[in-house]
Amino acid sequence: MNILLATDGSECADVATRFLTHFNLTTEDRIIIFHIISEIPYEDEYHAQIKRVIRRVAPKILSSASDMLKGVKAKVSVIEKEGYPDTSIVESAVDSDAGLIVMGARGVKGVKLFFLGSVTRAVVNSSPKPVLVVKRTDWETPRKLKILFVTDGSDSAVATARLLADIPFYPDFEITILNVLGSAFNDIPERFAMEVDDRIKETVAARRKEEIAESEIILDNAKGYLKGRYETIQTITRFGDPSSEILSAAELMKADIIAMGCRGLKGIKGMLGSVSRNILIHGKSSVLIGKAL
Repeated sequence: MNILLATDGSECADVATRFLTHFNLTTEDRIIIFHIISEIPYEDEYHAQIKRVIRRVAPKILSSASDMLKGVKAKVSVIEKEGYPDTSIVESAVDSDAGLIVMGARGVKGVKLFFLGSVTRAVVNSSPKPVLVVKRTDWETPRKLKILFVTDGSDSAVATARLLADIPFYPDFEITILNVLGSAFNDIPERFAMEVDDRIKETVAARRKEEIAESEIILDNAKGYLKGRYETIQTITRFGDPSSEILSAAELMKADIIAMGCRGLKGIKGMLGSVSRNILIHGKSSVLIGKAL
């Protein structure tokens, strides 16, 4: 697999770089360390001096990232370009036929590292390639990662399952497949639930049985893509608000990665839906976003 590692030399970028050392990389894999020198739309001497300093620092940033990856078996190369960060990262990923973009979640200074920066958001939104946004978690990152794969059976979820089958993870990584079922009945406050007609309750109960059966099919289909690839695969069905249930499950199992599709508005491929956006912004785990073709 070709992996484009976007780095700006920040602590967040270093966390993303070190995260790659947990992959089961071989000599068949390639990591392209990519650094972008941001456009400065001013021609005065002051900004010219700043740009000269930035250009002197750029090779050091690339060298530092290369040093962190010295122990991996993958082929490592470096690319330095000048332009706008988000568009340059996406264009370079396409040009290099990258199967995955890896980047840190760099937010505003003084804000916790798991907050998402604007460049990261833009890349996730516009990239036709899958993106792994690496965050620093409250728990130590082990060699044996835990992955929470969220599926709803959509095209983007299937694309994510295929990605998990292809990505160079170790076979002993633990995979938990989660499907979240919502219900209009859940929107009724508990103190008013007694007012619900018994016939409606029976209808809801019957529908819930159907939903559970449908959930089992979705989970079995997702499991089918990963069987033989991973040694430990569990499945879970949860009920409630998708964002809340995903975040809760991830925290409970101390997931290192939440893997999910990018399901947005119909007709707009690759755009983040509200659930994936919530997970990216509020989750502590790193997030792998699959993209449907």
